[in-house]
Amino acid sequence: MEHIQYRLLMIALVAVIFMIGIGIMIAENSTIGTIVCVIGTIASIGYGFITKRKLRKQ
Repeated sequence: MEHIQYRLLMIALVAVIFMIGIGIMIAENSTIGTIVCVIGTIASIGYGFITKRKLRKQ
């Protein structure tokens, strides 16, 4: 069994929290909150892909 990459796990959890936030903000009719959560989701997923690519090159 391979070791757990905690850095990637934390990035994935942050992305999931932002996705949950999107649903909550839509339910609360908060446009600004929805936009912030969408940007946070895109940024955290993008950062995760960049980090994974850098780890594979090593």
